[in-house]
Amino acid sequence: MDGVEHLDELMVCRLSQDTGSVEPCTIVIFGASGDLTARKLIPALYHLHGQKLLPDPVRVIGVARREKTDESWRAELLEALQRFSRNQSVDAAQWDTFAANVHYCRGDIDDPKVYRGLSERLAGFGDERLRRNLLFYLAVSPSQFAPVTEQLHQAQLLRRDEEAPFWQRLVVEKPFGHDLASAQALNHELIRFAHEQQVFRIDHYLGKETVQNILMFRFSNAIFEQLWTRQSIDHVQITVSEELGVGQRGGYYEEAGALRDMVQNHLLQVLALIAMEPPVSLEAESIRDEKVKLLKSIRPFTPAGIARQVVRGQYFAGQHQGQALAGYRQEERVKPDSDVETFAALKLSIDNWRWSGVPFYLRTGKRLPLSASEVRVQFRPTPHVLFAAQCGSALDANALTLRLQPQEGISLRFNGKVPGTSTAVRPVRMHFSYDTEFGAYTPEAYERLLLEAMEGDATLFIRRDEVETAWGIVDAIRAGWSDAPLTNREFYAAGTWGPVAADDLLTQDGRSWRNPTPIA
Repeated sequence: MDGVEHLDELMVCRLSQDTGSVEPCTIVIFGASGDLTARKLIPALYHLHGQKLLPDPVRVIGVARREKTDESWRAELLEALQRFSRNQSVDAAQWDTFAANVHYCRGDIDDPKVYRGLSERLAGFGDERLRRNLLFYLAVSPSQFAPVTEQLHQAQLLRRDEEAPFWQRLVVEKPFGHDLASAQALNHELIRFAHEQQVFRIDHYLGKETVQNILMFRFSNAIFEQLWTRQSIDHVQITVSEELGVGQRGGYYEEAGALRDMVQNHLLQVLALIAMEPPVSLEAESIRDEKVKLLKSIRPFTPAGIARQVVRGQYFAGQHQGQALAGYRQEERVKPDSDVETFAALKLSIDNWRWSGVPFYLRTGKRLPLSASEVRVQFRPTPHVLFAAQCGSALDANALTLRLQPQEGISLRFNGKVPGTSTAVRPVRMHFSYDTEFGAYTPEAYERLLLEAMEGDATLFIRRDEVETAWGIVDAIRAGWSDAPLTNREFYAAGTWGPVAADDLLTQDGRSWRNPTPIA
């Protein structure tokens, strides 16, 4: 056994080095007093520091309006780190070393004085690499992306034509626009002051270890790539379910809804990775080219087709595990007669050679029975002879499930004989668990994304044409819905798997949803 394990270790193929590839730089966070900074960004940077993955030297500057000093901000961040870190035992010495490089710059980001002050602070660092290698993280509202970028350009902190080896990059959070027109306008504004190669549009979902593993799974395993075609696959289901309701985000959700909040980015990103063609190389642009080609291959919706291929829903009061749950219209900052969707399900057709005739069913929703993200690849049923002829629908078709979160892993479902003297067959599962194989540690998505932004690797970030193509798909659906009110078949009780209309979406094709289940 030891020999086999040793052989597996020898066969590890390292595609990149873990350390030493990040040049010294300064990370500037706009919106430093916000939730994202405290919950995600600073913990991610702290853990990168602990793993010796941050460059040396490095500086972190937070920019926000509130009155703080370097010391008071560091104290706030330490308190937040102890609450939100994935490993809540914070090493005091390690924190002190990290915090010594963390600074605060107070001011209104609309005020040009802030950028002059930022420039002076950078000049004080001495090392030219800390002054000119700059990663600007815009953890602010989307309406401020363009003004901040323009101010940075005017202060000569962001240069479109910076001389090598120095660089500046922008990281912008989602939502990137609220429709195609606003996304195009925002892209136009950013590209006035920065090259496309300098703009890193972040979707934290792409930083998840299991999402990244989709490409590894598909293109490094010949046995699965041979099956990844219309000849073998009957259909694909992608589910991103959330147990929680909208909580304190009612005001945001009234403007966004499930379609804008989840489908436009997370679900279409997973779809692109699952269905894209093999890239010509592992270069960022080669991978992003194939994702865009896939999204552009999705058959456009017609007004009549939207009624048959897209379902929306909204949760009303219900119960889950003995707990009473409020309906969406009873949530804070939600209109009492709101028709905003908290659930969306789609049937997509991809018009290319590989996927012709294979439907892709996508769904996402709030207040579902459990939180899970998974892709289920349902293979074609066994020919109706031998066992299938006798068992009929009781003989389940094979399926491959990629569980993205939680309990990350991959399951292959196939039929096996039940032990005993009689002949009986039932589905069994062959399961690979990340925790079992590699241990419980997986880095937070922001750790990977921040590191790759510093390295200049755009593979896990969204390109301009990609975000605009995704918005075009969503806009067509929203236009088809118009202002029509929700029907009774589109409401669902909190704690259930969605509206009856979503079941109808698959029933009309002779199929049914396969709901995620907790994996033992």
